[in-house]
Amino acid sequence: MDIKLLDAYHHGDMYDAYKYLGCHFNKENGTAVFRVWSTRATSISVIGDFNGWDINANRMTKITEAGIWEATVSGVKLYDNYKFYIENGFSYPIYKCDPFAFHRETFEGTNAKVVDIENFKWTDGEYLKNLPDRYTAPMSVYEAHIASWRRYADGNTFDYRKFADEMSEYLKELGYTHLELMGIAEYPFDGSWGYQVTGYFAPTSRYGTPEDFAYLVDKMHACGIGVILDWVPGHFPKNGDGLYEFDGGPLYEHSDPLRMEHKEWGTRCFDYGRNEVRNFLISNAFYWMDMYHIDGLRVDAVASMLYLDYGRYEWRPNIYGGNENLEAVDFLRRLNTAVFAKYPKAMMIAEESTAWGGVSRPVDMGGLGFNFKWNMGWMNDTLSYIKVDPVFRKYHHNTITFSMIYAFTENFVLPISHDEVVYGKGSLINKMPGDYDMKFAGVRNFLTYMFSHPGKKLLFMGAELGQFNEWNFAKELDWSVLDYPAHADLKKFVSTLNGIYKNYPAMHEIDYDWRGFEWLVSDDYQQNILVYERRDSDDNRMVAIINFSPVPHESYRFGAHEGEYTELLRTQIYEWSQSGAKYKTEKIASHGKDDSLSINVPPMGGILLYCPSGKKKEKPAPVVKQTEKAAETKPAAETKSVEKKQPAAKKVPAKKPATDKPASEKKAAAKKPAATKTAKTTKTSK
Repeated sequence: MDIKLLDAYHHGDMYDAYKYLGCHFNKENGTAVFRVWSTRATSISVIGDFNGWDINANRMTKITEAGIWEATVSGVKLYDNYKFYIENGFSYPIYKCDPFAFHRETFEGTNAKVVDIENFKWTDGEYLKNLPDRYTAPMSVYEAHIASWRRYADGNTFDYRKFADEMSEYLKELGYTHLELMGIAEYPFDGSWGYQVTGYFAPTSRYGTPEDFAYLVDKMHACGIGVILDWVPGHFPKNGDGLYEFDGGPLYEHSDPLRMEHKEWGTRCFDYGRNEVRNFLISNAFYWMDMYHIDGLRVDAVASMLYLDYGRYEWRPNIYGGNENLEAVDFLRRLNTAVFAKYPKAMMIAEESTAWGGVSRPVDMGGLGFNFKWNMGWMNDTLSYIKVDPVFRKYHHNTITFSMIYAFTENFVLPISHDEVVYGKGSLINKMPGDYDMKFAGVRNFLTYMFSHPGKKLLFMGAELGQFNEWNFAKELDWSVLDYPAHADLKKFVSTLNGIYKNYPAMHEIDYDWRGFEWLVSDDYQQNILVYERRDSDDNRMVAIINFSPVPHESYRFGAHEGEYTELLRTQIYEWSQSGAKYKTEKIASHGKDDSLSINVPPMGGILLYCPSGKKKEKPAPVVKQTEKAAETKPAAETKSVEKKQPAAKKVPAKKPATDKPASEKKAAAKKPAATKTAKTTKTSK
């Protein structure tokens, strides 16, 4: 091939390097071309099944001054194992897996495998052609870990194809728009959840072949569901077969001992100032989009890349004396600029946990160039607030309202991710104070608040089940809890909430501008109540009323824009409903407005009220009948309607074991599994 083309790899301008480096197999004649980069090697051989692992059979030739080596090998078969045997003149010979390997051995194996990744017949052309605008379209992400989502009865994990068939139907049922997958690039240790990668170009063989993974993505796209991958360009493990000191010394990692390693994690850090390393990583991002049609990447641990003193007691300042990693900043800007130049509707999502400015702003405006950023501040503040007993929440009211101070400084995603339900932090439902019924009410209330708050949404698997146990990567979710009515009802609630979120643009169209949000009541800390309005570009309005206390409030009045409002959702302690009740504003001034609404606000409940503007004829989503109750009795209805209401759906009572309360204090509730206490929160890192 043209050597000048490979020189682009050394100059930092080859963003499709996976097409040239690694193993490229011609199954028609059984030959394969192998290329690898090494600066210290004095000799490199390709060894594998095709040559009996003979180090002298296929010596490679150095074809560029900066260290690309090449060999053409005959007699190669599909799925043959291979490695590189590297000699450098100053250490023992080194056996390394191909950094650009498209497939690797199954668990505990360290060899690369010969594959042809261009045979899959994609059927998602229409999906890719009709991608929506990422900023105005709804985005409700289900974060999942394949091995621990669902398993066969014998405990074996699903493969990519079985997972695709099951998950696609599940996500359609629940109404999610996107699937975010953890742990896809090959990794050696299950306990890392996939965040210590050794095979950046190889979908993990735990669940099948590259073609099987392509089937998963194609299946999701056929169902209208986008696929996001967790991507880890911040660090890599010190496994002998991986990138670690690839040719006997630092090659992919930084050579400066004070920048080389994250000692807290026991991993090495990429040298972002090196052209070949930047090319490796940017080519990898392109690879997942080019070859597997991935919709976007959630970039892990961005803060660890941006700061030279991140997790370090000793660190070396940059040339200006600061703690910013200028090479990493340049890398991220190059990465995002290149991705959006080719894929304008891609999603590049930063998991960035600090106050670094402009993470999701364009590079030409001084930003890092991502188009979304996880809102870690919202996540921490909100989870802190909901764990407080409602009696004391009035002293923490600023915690739940603070997010709106900075809500539009970035294009935020609101994440309740895997990191929040492990290591003693408790599952989402077990973060809620109170008894069994109060916990379910708390989750419904929290989700109503979350889905009506500006920003895209992400929930980790299992939240929709209300499972009390923390996530365990080594076992499937607690699906058996769906035998209990309250848990099954929560799953229905998540589906309904997703439906409202997707079908009403007021909930999602203007997520990043004050035009899409207005406080109606922000300061009622004594009652633990928030009232705010979401709007779309046609001035259709969705009012959210959130009561974070178990106290009902009759005829609660607040200022509102003039109009007629339809109740789309009402949650309370024992149930939730979609009554379709109508409310008209009255000419009574309140909260700085000439008009107001008076609503009966349920205890620990949320209400969504929709008011069309009349500017544009809409066909709103149909009102769904009220769900089955998870309790045998309920308080008297509190909904106040000025027009005829739809009849309530039939309630199906459920049994609950007897309590030891006096008869006068007993309240009926659903059969339930035992809840466990929420352990003390501990600070962890991947």
